[in-house]
Amino acid sequence: MAERSDWTELRDRRMREPGAAEAYEVTRLAYELGRTIRRMREDRGWSQSGLADRAGMTQSAVARFEAGGTVPSLPVLERLAHALDADLVIQVRPRVA
Repeated sequence: MAERSDWTELRDRRMREPGAAEAYEVTRLAYELGRTIRRMREDRGWSQSGLADRAGMTQSAVARFEAGGTVPSLPVLERLAHALDADLVIQVRPRVA
């Protein structure tokens, strides 16, 4: 009977698959964006429904976004930023070696 792999081995094996690193990075960015929006919403004392109303979205769309379950388009990010009275800043910077 084959021995089970531990999590580290499984992760390393999966990350060597074609496209895995890129998919991981997209997921990480979506999660970080969602976490930022959630923090800003909670700092204002708003519910997801309140933010959704201000942004012209549904509560479920806000919930999915905050959970990192969707990769937002620029127009969606603009609507959320506007609803939160925030600036949307997108940058491309050289990597630090």
